[in-house]
Amino acid sequence: MMDVKEKLLILGDAAKYDASCSSSGAKTSFSSKKDGIGTAHLSGICHTWTADGRCMSLLKILMSNCCIYDCAYCLNRISNDVPRATFTPDEIANLTIEFYRRNYIEGLFLSSAVLKNPDYTMELLIKTLKILRFSYKFYGYIHVKVIPGASESLIQEIGALADRISVNIEMPTENSLKMFAPQKTKSSILKPMEYIGTQSLISVQDRKQFKSAPRFVPAGQTTQMIVGADKENDLQIMRLSQGLYDRYKLKRVYFSAYVPIGNHPNLPAKTSAVPLLREHRLYQADWLLRFYGFRAEELLNETNPNFSDILDPKCTYALTHIEQYPVDVNRAEYEMLLRVPGIGVLSAKRIVAARRHTKLTFEHLKKMGVVLKRAKYFISAEGFNENLTFLSKQSAYLPQLLSDKIPASISNANQLSLFDFTR
Repeated sequence: MMDVKEKLLILGDAAKYDASCSSSGAKTSFSSKKDGIGTAHLSGICHTWTADGRCMSLLKILMSNCCIYDCAYCLNRISNDVPRATFTPDEIANLTIEFYRRNYIEGLFLSSAVLKNPDYTMELLIKTLKILRFSYKFYGYIHVKVIPGASESLIQEIGALADRISVNIEMPTENSLKMFAPQKTKSSILKPMEYIGTQSLISVQDRKQFKSAPRFVPAGQTTQMIVGADKENDLQIMRLSQGLYDRYKLKRVYFSAYVPIGNHPNLPAKTSAVPLLREHRLYQADWLLRFYGFRAEELLNETNPNFSDILDPKCTYALTHIEQYPVDVNRAEYEMLLRVPGIGVLSAKRIVAARRHTKLTFEHLKKMGVVLKRAKYFISAEGFNENLTFLSKQSAYLPQLLSDKIPASISNANQLSLFDFTR
């Protein structure tokens, strides 16, 4: 019989392909209890580096990799010859507590392959969380994956126990889902998302009326999609992400560049991994959707459906909408400041606050954290109020100047001095 250590080696490794496990933490129904250990409030839990630079730890495992499904892109598909293992709820609960007591982790990220059927798997996950919450009195952060196709009553039950739950949408299009995961359906994924979103809103409203009302997934829900397994373009992916944010109020969409692990005729060859730069560009664009007020159709269109290898999405937007610039930092609306490359959310807020008292110069902007290397081509400030007319004459050089890498052909001092506004 396989011992817990052997199971941990197998199921810990099998969980590495799931990226949707970062969180800033949340206050839960368990946060106020004083007779247990752990907290998910304030400090937050995360498996790796979050988008804002914080690094947090959690135990990230599968309950089981013995799956009844045969998804072509998945390492744990039933047709794949890999070592199999399954934890019991007691084993997972005990592992979590022992790792926590040794200060190895701050919380748990728990997922699973589909054992027997979705409801049976969900019942095991719920049993695990009940042991942690009520037997061990563990009140730390728990993120658990909902199995597509599970009944709403089980989703409701697990949502009262976990801080965050998520349903992986897997593929960006319905056609690719049918092709690579024929046992899953669009509705089996979207219906739980919709239910979670609705119950979360109801919970928020209930809490406004009754402080003692139970919380339902206070850290919200997330999802993950695999990028590059099929021939979908970035525009399709961004439209889907936009729709998920609008309709289901997701906290975050995670993107995972497809890792070639199968020999399906429609999957990329094992020797042709998806460039991580594509995943990086999608995350940059996702940040613009969530925090900068951009819409998917502003970043890409049918003529240009994929992001640039050279420029980040915000710089690409600026160059394709050059008529909106320069932006006067002393007069522009906050929303327009966010559309300037090199100006982030924090620096935009600083600009709006500071210009009430003084006329801002480039020196002021530099102290506020504005990245003038990029922003200087698209703004005007006190002491520099020229327009971009001359820039259009040098448009061939702008992509290279805004890129992190500047080709030697345009890197001579005379050429760059034309754009050095801060001198």
